[in-house]
Amino acid sequence: MNVFEQTDSDLLYPDSDGKPMSENTEQYRWIVLIKENLEILFAKNDNVLIAGDLLWYPVRSQLITPTAPDVMVIFGRPKGRRGSYRQWQEENISPQVVFEILSPSNDTKEMERKLEFYDTYGVEEYYLYNPESFQLDGWWRQNDHLTKLWQIDGWVSPRLGCRFETGLGELAIYRPDGQKFLTSVELNQRAEQAELLLQQEQQRSEHERQRAEQLAAYLRSIGVDPENLP
Repeated sequence: MNVFEQTDSDLLYPDSDGKPMSENTEQYRWIVLIKENLEILFAKNDNVLIAGDLLWYPVRSQLITPTAPDVMVIFGRPKGRRGSYRQWQEENISPQVVFEILSPSNDTKEMERKLEFYDTYGVEEYYLYNPESFQLDGWWRQNDHLTKLWQIDGWVSPRLGCRFETGLGELAIYRPDGQKFLTSVELNQRAEQAELLLQQEQQRSEHERQRAEQLAAYLRSIGVDPENLP
């Protein structure tokens, strides 16, 4: 069966839980920043699925309440449209990396339930960021359980290859090539700057070409063949 096709039994597993994706601009900014930069990082790998606020059903049971991570990364599954992530339709591959961005309504019990959910259903790396306090917490699967990372500053994700820096206040995430995760505005500014530099180089090259042509024309006017110059 095609991953995107639904059967009657699938209607028992709706694509929405009725909850908003984010509660404020800062939470939304971080969700988009992480999700879109991961999309860029794995753009050439068709078997890495990046999803934001997508309901994840780990097992085919109505007794298990699904959850929608703010961002999740699934290695081994093709990119493409999903209404929800029904694991039994995805070769039973669970998301390996999950990000949550705290909002004011997230209480301790809710986050404890999410940690238990991710621990139970096979998440390898779990990162929880509070954009108000700039606090990043992380867990890494060891001995079949998610274990708290007590030293997160400078940590490199085993799956993503990304580095997390927390020593200067607000979280900074760096790709394996050292490039920092940037907002869409920052990416656009860099693209515009690169385009401006390219135009300037083209103008410089054209100016040099015109000067060369003028010099060649002058040499011919005084009887010198520019092709025979040493």
